[in-house]
Amino acid sequence: MKLSVLLSVHHKEILSDWDKFASTHSPSNASHTSCGLRDHAHQLLKAIAKDMVSHQSDKQQSEKSQGDRPRQEGIVAAAIAHGTMRQSSGFTLSQIAAEFRALRASVLRLWLLHIKEMTEEISYEMIRFNEAIDEALAESIASYTAETARIRDTFLAVLGHDLRSPLHVMAMAGHFLKKTNTASEAIHEAGSRIVTSTASMNLMVNDLLEYGRTQLGGSFCIKRHIVDMQRICQAVMDEAQFVHPECVFILHPSGELVGPFDEARLHQVFSNLLNNAAHYCAPQEPIEMIVQGESDVIEVKVHNVGPVIPHKSLQAIFNPLTQLSVKAEQTNSFCHSAGLGLFIAREITHAHGGTIKAESSKKLGTVFTVQLPRTYEDKQPIPELTV
Repeated sequence: MKLSVLLSVHHKEILSDWDKFASTHSPSNASHTSCGLRDHAHQLLKAIAKDMVSHQSDKQQSEKSQGDRPRQEGIVAAAIAHGTMRQSSGFTLSQIAAEFRALRASVLRLWLLHIKEMTEEISYEMIRFNEAIDEALAESIASYTAETARIRDTFLAVLGHDLRSPLHVMAMAGHFLKKTNTASEAIHEAGSRIVTSTASMNLMVNDLLEYGRTQLGGSFCIKRHIVDMQRICQAVMDEAQFVHPECVFILHPSGELVGPFDEARLHQVFSNLLNNAAHYCAPQEPIEMIVQGESDVIEVKVHNVGPVIPHKSLQAIFNPLTQLSVKAEQTNSFCHSAGLGLFIAREITHAHGGTIKAESSKKLGTVFTVQLPRTYEDKQPIPELTV
């Protein structure tokens, strides 16, 4: 059986192996579906099969080996889509290379079951197949790299813009305080603006430090203590109220809310969720924090009414350097998001063995739900509740 025919006849079996490999090697935060991955793989196999039956002279083969041959549009389109999706799903370049290596091995292993003896024609087909896989891999890596560079550049631009706003406020307040005839009430107001802007910048810098540590191979160290979740949430809400005086924050606690958690880390989680809600909350609409303690889990929901988050954005919202494409008039003007807050919230939640998800609709608004289990694997003794 010709290899190009096998790619068409046995594509379901090949794609099944592809799915299994992707599911066992994908990152824990990968935001993809099996159907989406399979579509790209199927397109790629069809493009490779078509390329293999096309005529290729010795000169063209030599040019292809040196990367000079015109790109095969079918392979390029499927590979670019695949690389871009893998980048948004949190894969690494090593994982992409491993995927193509597994795909190559899966196809050749299946094909050799139908081969009784090695011939010159069979060797030639194998060469053509490997050429096509190498081209697809190169295009996927190129599209992955280009998307990474685009996101990085966008992130730097957003960070520069967001830092400039609180810096401008601090500079204006400083000039105002230099005036000798400034009234005490005005001095207090200027001081409040400086504190608020400093808190804004501090959030961004902390997010940057946490993100940098995770990219260098670090992980979030969880130090558990017996803590009161209501106290944590109230402290975070008080802080958010100070930073966003234009917003109304409401806390709804219920159930048993004492458990073994890292108070400082959860403060980061809920602070990022509340600040995100404040940025996208509609004017005059309250931001609600619903905290409910069950026998085996404590659930915290942050709810706000505002622009609906598109379903596509919900799938990638927890990826690093991701910001929602919401029109400026739909958000509050005071924003200190570098596109890292939700990523850090997810990583800390996962480090607690918990889950975090986002839902958004015009009827219900936007809800972020964090579930934190009371049980955990570490059997070290937990310090008692501190008051």
